Amino acid sequence: MTPPPSPTTPASPASPASPASPTPPVSPTPSASAAPVPPPSSVPAAFPVAAPPLEGLRVLDLATLFAGPLAAMMLGDFGADVVKVEHPRRPDPSRGHGPAKDGVGLWWKQLGRNKRTLTLDLSTPGGRDTLLRLAATTDVLIENFRPGTLEKWGLGWPELSTANPRLVMARITGFGQFGPYAHRPGFGTIAEAMSGFAAVTGEPDGPPTLPPFGLADSVAALATSYAVMTALAARGTTGRGQVVDMAIIEPILMALGPQPLWYDQLGYVQPRTGNRSRNNAPRNIYRSADGRWLAVSTSAQSVAERVMRLVGRPELIDEPWFAEGTTRADHADVLDEAVGGWIARHTADEAVTAFEKAEAAIAPVHDVRDVMEDPQYRALDTVTEVPDPELGPLRMQNVLFRLSETPGAIRWAGRPHGADTDAVLRELGLSPDEIDALRAEGAV
Repeated sequence: MTPPPSPTTPASPASPASPASPTPPVSPTPSASAAPVPPPSSVPAAFPVAAPPLEGLRVLDLATLFAGPLAAMMLGDFGADVVKVEHPRRPDPSRGHGPAKDGVGLWWKQLGRNKRTLTLDLSTPGGRDTLLRLAATTDVLIENFRPGTLEKWGLGWPELSTANPRLVMARITGFGQFGPYAHRPGFGTIAEAMSGFAAVTGEPDGPPTLPPFGLADSVAALATSYAVMTALAARGTTGRGQVVDMAIIEPILMALGPQPLWYDQLGYVQPRTGNRSRNNAPRNIYRSADGRWLAVSTSAQSVAERVMRLVGRPELIDEPWFAEGTTRADHADVLDEAVGGWIARHTADEAVTAFEKAEAAIAPVHDVRDVMEDPQYRALDTVTEVPDPELGPLRMQNVLFRLSETPGAIRWAGRPHGADTDAVLRELGLSPDEIDALRAEGAV
């Protein structure tokens, strides 16, 4: 494969690196090599500005669909050496999810970015022994097997922590490692239903509504990456690793806000309200004269007042009910008529310009075509171009946040199945004969 011409642009216009490389916030496992592992020869080698903050951190990604791999991707975006472990004969399902180009799954290109790929059958003796050897030189292991599966293979926490007492093991399942549902199959859709998200989503007279994308998995991935970094920070004090038990049903419940508290103290059950809110108004989607949809939010009292002046209904500000968000919400019909009627008489560009001048919050409802062209996203480089030896230049979401001194970067997109198996095993110290023996066993 021909090497791409240059590494991806960093996620932020960082300041030039100082002469001394910054110290990573988490120290790698002592048995791991101090030098960063080089990337595959077919991809860019260096972060473009400074040593990344997670350089030296080693991660094994044993997870599939989608929270675990996404959490591992986030760590890789900031310099962790992530090795994706896949079954030799059953590649990660995300390689076949969604649209493909020239037979290559596009979702994998994003989810597998900044990861090296290793094939390993953990159910074989050779696969088990190899994983334990890998764990001895690893800082973080992320898995989402059903509880008891790794234990069945002799790869539970007792064996892994014996191999490496400093290991942090993140276990992501639908329902957690214990409880009456622990052994049930669990996916993000189930979490979106059980958490209460679907119950409050949709029109008041319609059915509960599930999101058409992996919302619960994405929220769980964010929570997992935070949990891993918290466990690594604790390791810096205790010298010991630990288990992160992440149930996908929990982070999305946290994202839903104070619903349990409201119910506990008031018996209040939040209903479906469509695009409206029970906490403030006007808050809705309105259609412009040229047929575009615009979202308006007035969470702050001052913004609500400015909107009423803008749309020519300043008298509503003097109504007693206008002084609080919740009482404004009780009069949403009146406020929606005022705002919606004004927007319907203006084009989307006219409305956005007027709201911006009035310092009021408004935004067009984008689809992905609009996102790709939006000037704010372009300024932030939110969707960036990544060179890829298989498919050529790819555009995908950039790293999640910008750091001024040690930015993250997308060094390469998802690699072919097992592309780095021999390289990873050689780094582990296996001889060519040992690698051949594992291959003959079907372990790799």
